Amino acid sequence: MRRRIVAAVAAVLVIALGATDARADRRPAAAPERPTTAVDRRPVPLDLRGVGLRAVRSGPDLTRPQVVATGLEVPWGLDFLPDGSALVAQRNQGTIVRIRPGRPARQVARIPDVVAGGEAGLLGLAVSPTYRRDRWVYACYTTATDIRIVRFRLRSDQAPQVLVSGIARATFHDGGRIGFGPDGMLYAGVGDAGVAARAQDLTSRNGKILRIRPDGRVPADNPFPGSPVYSYGHRNVQGLAWDRGGRLFATEFGQSTWDEVNRIVPGGNYGWPVVEGVAGDPRFRDPVVVWSPAQASPSGAAFTRGTLYVAALRGTRLWAIPVDTAGNVGVPVAELVGTYGRLRTVAVAPDGALWVTTSNREPRGVPPAADDDRVLRFPPTHRQPSA
Repeated sequence: MRRRIVAAVAAVLVIALGATDARADRRPAAAPERPTTAVDRRPVPLDLRGVGLRAVRSGPDLTRPQVVATGLEVPWGLDFLPDGSALVAQRNQGTIVRIRPGRPARQVARIPDVVAGGEAGLLGLAVSPTYRRDRWVYACYTTATDIRIVRFRLRSDQAPQVLVSGIARATFHDGGRIGFGPDGMLYAGVGDAGVAARAQDLTSRNGKILRIRPDGRVPADNPFPGSPVYSYGHRNVQGLAWDRGGRLFATEFGQSTWDEVNRIVPGGNYGWPVVEGVAGDPRFRDPVVVWSPAQASPSGAAFTRGTLYVAALRGTRLWAIPVDTAGNVGVPVAELVGTYGRLRTVAVAPDGALWVTTSNREPRGVPPAADDDRVLRFPPTHRQPSA
């Protein structure tokens, strides 16, 4: 009960203190990812000091960036091979490059039927948790007609094996983030593809988080028998991350008032398009953090050392959100504000370093630097968290 009260207090504080930002930033109902026109340096209006959570001071050292790769074009999906090198998907080119510190990027795969445009293209990547044995790499992307999830092997002449197909695609709101959970299942965030009503329709896979087995079959313990749908009522999920207790958190683009971080439960209904942000309606699950769009437009997410890191596009910053062992959310802290422009993806490497991709080579309002787009590495530290 106390945890529910804490989460509710957090959400109410955000709404009460952040309403001015929201009113100042209304956008059309069909707005895609938001262009960046100015950097809002105000902190998120959230203060939970009364519940004892603080911004974590351990984790990656954000003062010591290392540029791992430059000259990429909208690096979207990113995951690591067992040797610590990373695979990066270039959204508009449909190519996958392999990168590691001190070496040039090298193309290792191309998905032949990727059709890009707007927010569509080659999106999420995930390396099999048993890669040493099976060599599978997974991808989510848009074709000319649908959204697909496939798996393939690097340096193979065989066509990718299609696991999921026929999901409605659009120029905007395709979602696309995929990742393996601690249960070994593959999760995928899928947007509503511009038709909001799909999010509440359990016969549609749009506006959902999906959960499938590594071979594409539906797990027997999914909340809706025979269906890959794990949760619903989503607008555009682009970040998936699991905390140390195995709880799934997801970032989500709102429409015109609130962007969200949600704690995902099997079968949960997260309200879109009936509500945006905190509803206080027992039919829906409220977010644990909300921001005004100028502060966020949240995309990739990753957990390390009890902190959820969220990459913000329009917000041009990295959010650090402490989460305790019970799943309670603390005070979000804005890092790297305006330093690198739009941030798309964040991932934790096998050595504990935090890798972040920029997303400036797209027409969204931030002029790209000469070496954009970049992949940045922030090394781990060994400092202790504050009390």
